[in-house]
Amino acid sequence: MLANRGRVALDLDAHAFCIFIGSVNVFPLTVEIARQSTQLDFTSDPADEIIAATSIVEKVPLMTRDRRIRRSKMVPFAI
Repeated sequence: MLANRGRVALDLDAHAFCIFIGSVNVFPLTVEIARQSTQLDFTSDPADEIIAATSIVEKVPLMTRDRRIRRSKMVPFAI
């Protein structure tokens, strides 16, 4: 979406991008993550809530500019 709007430039065929994308971990949606998404200390877009809940359950620091999520005391944030 950001690339379509011209806010970021992506070259999906670039060698560096292919290497990077190969190192990305994808976490499956679990019942525990779904449950956690209903117990957050903020409300947001459901997709953002799932991302935040995944960060909590999997104990993976989250990087975001979203102000609602950043006010959370539950989500572990990357420094």
